[in-house]
This record gives sequence, structure tokens and C-alpha cells, in this order.
Amino acid sequence: MSDADRQRWDSRYAAGEYSGRTHPTVLLEHWQAELPRGRALDIACGAGRNALYLASLGYSVDAVDISNVALERGAASAAEQGMQVNWINADFDHDTLPEEAYDLVVVSRFLDHRLIPQIHDRLQAGGHVVYEQHVRTTLPDIGGPRSNRFRLRPQELLSLFRDLTVRYYYEGLIADPDGNRMALAQLVARHD
Repeated sequence: MSDADRQRWDSRYAAGEYSGRTHPTVLLEHWQAELPRGRALDIACGAGRNALYLASLGYSVDAVDISNVALERGAASAAEQGMQVNWINADFDHDTLPEEAYDLVVVSRFLDHRLIPQIHDRLQAGGHVVYEQHVRTTLPDIGGPRSNRFRLRPQELLSLFRDLTVRYYYEGLIADPDGNRMALAQLVARHD
């Protein structure tokens, strides 16, 4: 990321993009009952849809994003709902993940290969990662980034977390609650 990336994301959030996306990811909702409670890290949290959901379930949440505008929106939502979330502004070109041990790490539609070893290191024994990311596709009318640089290759997500116990993996087309069709890889894995 860079200052240009920060400005681009701040502009998108200031213009109201993603304002209708207040629901957590379906993957996280589906698996929440089977995940350990405690400390959670939401990487590239945006305006905090997953962070707020986790806080509502009783997690102590650190939510990290490059956009101050998104974090301010998340903080306002948390205040309105009476929730506590630790909002952290970070640029992963220069910053690392918080030096904490987590029971749960959530990444939704963000890819920075340099963070994968840090995610492994931040998970405590029994901790889980819930990761959802766009995959490469040739299908038309699929949402998500246009550049394959921001999309996973087939089976790549499995490879990145091969040292963990995979509890769930899916790769294919998904219809978002907002109606968009996405080509996604979804992973739920445990650090033993």
C-alpha cells in the first residue's frame, strides 16, 4: 500500500461506497458458533462489518485498515451500538499486524501475501483463521477486482495455510446478500 492507496480508499469510503454493506460475511456468520471466543483480529476491516459482528458476539476485537475514513465510520457505528472495538490505522507496506496472540483472525476480500506468515504467528494454539478472497476467473459479470494481482490462483488459499488444520474450504461462485456474483475461495482453518 502507499499514500496513493490510502487516498484512494479514503475517497471511496468518503463517497459512500460499501455503506450498504453492513452485514458480516456469510462465511463468518455460518461458522461463528464453532469458533473459539476471545481475542479477534479483523484485517483490512473497512468500515468494520465483521469487527462489529464479532464485538456483538463478545470478542475483544482489533480491527485494522489503511483508510482513516473507513475506521471513523466503523468507530461511529460501534459507538451507536455501544460496542468496543480497537480501531487501528495501518499501511502494510510499512506496518505489521499487532503483536498479539489471537483466537480468531478474519480476512475478507483482501490479499497481501506478506501478511500470511504474520497471520500464522499471531494465531494461538486452537485459534482459527476465517479467510475469504477473490479467485481468478474468466467468467463475465463477476464482482471484485479487475486485476488478477488481487485475486488468488486456484487452490492457492489452501496452499498458503497448508500448515493449519483445514475445517472448511470452498472455491467457486457465490451470490452475495447484496446480489453480486463473486468468484471466491473460502477457508476456515485451525492452528493446532
